[in-house]
Amino acid sequence: MADNEILQMHDLKPAPGANKDRTRVGRGEGSKGKTAGRGAKGQTKRNHVRPGFEGGQLPLYMRLPKLRGFKNPFRVEFQVINIARLVELFPEGGDVTVADLIAKGAVRSNAPVKVLGEGETTVAFNLKGVKASASAKSKIEAAGGSISED
Repeated sequence: MADNEILQMHDLKPAPGANKDRTRVGRGEGSKGKTAGRGAKGQTKRNHVRPGFEGGQLPLYMRLPKLRGFKNPFRVEFQVINIARLVELFPEGGDVTVADLIAKGAVRSNAPVKVLGEGETTVAFNLKGVKASASAKSKIEAAGGSISED
């Protein structure tokens, strides 16, 4: 190309060595193939090793302790509420049902309720549809209240 000519798009070409062909492995000896990136001979190169296999060493899943025990699928998990909380929510006492407790946000609606004996009460609670511990029952009945489980 002469010095006074303008450089054209079709005259452009990449610098020498800039464009290299991708090495296509596994395509024969003439194209740098041979082991196709798998290294030397052996079991792992032939694709016959299952996941978790450690070459005959005792595998991790066999070395670790197994799950022990038993989980009862029929276990009943109670939501608990203490007498002190009942006094906070219902200072005047009176009839209290599970629906009232749910409405006040004291318990959720998906499990049975049990009243525990932490706290003191002087007002009478008539609790319906809840279970109660022995101490809670004695405190509520001493204050003139009652508990029914149905």
